[in-house]
Parts: sequence; structure tokens; C-alpha cells
Amino acid sequence: VQLQASGGGLVQAGGSLRLSCTASGSISTINVMGWYRQTPGKQRDLVATITRRGGTMYADSVKGRFTISRDNAKNMVDLQMNSLKAEDTAVYFCRVLTYSGMVYWGKGTLVTVSS
Repeated sequence: VQLQASGGGLVQAGGSLRLSCTASGSISTINVMGWYRQTPGKQRDLVATITRRGGTMYADSVKGRFTISRDNAKNMVDLQMNSLKAEDTAVYFCRVLTYSGMVYWGKGTLVTVSS
């Protein structure tokens, strides 16, 4: 499975960004798709995940502000980020989990929120 992410950039606090990730390869094996983020010197943390059936999970810090969505036909997962805060600044990574338990990561995309 290969993952291609896009949509990062610079935005002012209170603004919005949308991240997109497209999967290719053995896409029929993908169960969960999601987004994680990482800042320098810290571990990579879960932001949001979505199952093939549409079940979602969010980090407490983004609930009510971020929305994850998925298009199984297009093999895409999006993250709509609203009301962005300076603390949302991070490198965001797309991640998929297959039914067999394999994990694949995309290259990160930088989101910078200026205060």
C-alpha cells in the first residue's frame, strides 16, 4: 500500500485546512485509515481514524473542530480542520491499517498555524 498526502500549509489561528490522502496498491486490504501528527522531540499521536464502515475516533484535543471522512471508492481519507490553533502545528501523517494488521505510513505534510 502506498499513501500520498496533500493539503498542508500555513494558516492563521482560527482558520481551516483540509488534508487529503490517497491510497494505492493493495487497497482492498485496508481496514482503518487515519491521521496522526508529530512535533519535534515528541511521539506521533493519533488525531483521527475512520474504519471502512465509517466508524470514527478522535483525539480529545480535536473533537468538535476536526472531521475525518473517507471515500472507499476513491481510496481517499480527508481531514477537515477548522478553528485551528497554534498547538495544532505539526507534521501530519496519513496511516492505514490492513485487515491482516499491517501498518503503512505516508510521508508527512506540514501544518503550521500562526497565532
